[in-house]
Order: sequence, then C-alpha cells, then structure tokens
Amino acid sequence: MIKQVGKTAINPKHLATCHCGAVVLELDLPDGIVDPRRCDCSICRRKGAIVASVPLSGIRIIQGQDALRLYQFNTMTAKHYFCSICGIYTHHQRRSNPEQYGYNVGCLEGVNPFEIENVPTNDGVNHPADRSAL
Repeated sequence: MIKQVGKTAINPKHLATCHCGAVVLELDLPDGIVDPRRCDCSICRRKGAIVASVPLSGIRIIQGQDALRLYQFNTMTAKHYFCSICGIYTHHQRRSNPEQYGYNVGCLEGVNPFEIENVPTNDGVNHPADRSAL
C-alpha cells in the first residue's frame, strides 16, 4: 500500500478528477493506493494508465455523472468510464473482479503516477475469462 506519492499524502477520502474537471470522484482509500499496476490487454495498452482498485462502494461520483460515458467490448463484463469532454479514463468496473472498480491513479488530485516505482504489469492478453474450459 502506498500512503504518499511524492509530496502528496493519500487521504482516506481522496478526490479524483478528469483533465477538464467536469468529472469529480471521491474515492475511499483508507489504506492508500493498494496494488497499483498496469495491464497489457488491448484497451489498457492504449490508455496506458496505472490503476488500483476499490470496492464498488469505494467510488462516489461527486460531479459530472452526465459527462461520463461508458465503453464495453469483448465479453461486455467490464465497464470502462471516461469523460465525454476531455476523454480521460477515470475508472472501470473490473472484469476479473466485478465487485471492484479499477481507478486511474493519475486522476488522484496531486498525484503524479510516474513517481510510483516498480509498477508491475498484469497479463491481460491472456485473461482467465478468455481461456476455454479444458
């Protein structure tokens, strides 16, 4: 768990915003940023975000519900949300654990995700849900 990134302390309730500020989320991060990671699946390769997760109850939309757009593909399980004005990915309901939201660490107020060292990359290309039953 990461309780501080650079000079920014991660608050138990921390705001996250898109680039233009139309979308504002409040995240419950009592343990800081837990398990930050990248993924190499087709969408994550393109968006390039470092993500971490919270339970579904761990994100509250403070502002901009009307600006959020939903994108789904493949199994239609994951729900990817982005700002319709600036295009920034803010969060997604996870495919591998639909009881959690993944969120864009770069959207956390005051956080530069490039200051987080040794971020692992998950194998999203060979996602377990894509494997056929043996």
